[in-house]
Amino acid sequence: MESREEERHCGIKNELRTNKKQWQRVKSSGRKANDNDTTRLVCDCTGWQERRKKNRMFGVVFPNRSFPMDISSFAQIDTTHWILDMNTFVGEAYDSIREVCIFLLNGLSLPPDKALAVYIQSPGSPFLYCGAVTVVRPSAVVLLPWLEPGGQMQLTAPDAAPLSAKIGVSVEDLATLPSLDVAAEKRIEYLAMKVGENLFNFMQSFCGVDGSKLVVPMDILDRWFKKFQERAKRDPEYLKGFSL
Repeated sequence: MESREEERHCGIKNELRTNKKQWQRVKSSGRKANDNDTTRLVCDCTGWQERRKKNRMFGVVFPNRSFPMDISSFAQIDTTHWILDMNTFVGEAYDSIREVCIFLLNGLSLPPDKALAVYIQSPGSPFLYCGAVTVVRPSAVVLLPWLEPGGQMQLTAPDAAPLSAKIGVSVEDLATLPSLDVAAEKRIEYLAMKVGENLFNFMQSFCGVDGSKLVVPMDILDRWFKKFQERAKRDPEYLKGFSL
């Protein structure tokens, strides 16, 4: 069954074909086309192309979880905002969806100074910015850091009716966004914290106390790094614990 957008496109195309036939009749009749004939045909062609371009701005796919989904899967709030209700997609298991790939469908759907920003909203929480795509970076895999239920940012009472999680997409000024790849920054931060934690725990096993100072062997970093490398070679799953 055709979607509403497809039905609307068919209607516009049919109207355009009718106008073209009228234009051909004007030409075949020998009557000189007036300004109204020309203007109507040009406006119809341009308007149809602009509407088609806007309605094919972007698509998404949830890796290992979905086929590609176009903009019609989202509820359009206005001309620059769209919402995907995760309850209609996966129900209460929204937090099992950890990433989404978003992509522009053509290079003309977004001005160079604009970005298509991705947000998530955990139930009862405000929207959280996750990343964006632009005409220069037309696709990206965006991490979805859902908040834990009952977390400190919850805005509803504990006994209130459950709310659904949402993914929001919006057209925004590129210059106002803090980063295009929030996920990459978080991965680097998480990796640094895990490596630092591993080193700290290793050094604790060898440090001593000299008054107000902690004393460690001079070769402590070499010993730690050697052990780290040996563990990584012996257990391929070990390094996965350092990834977000």
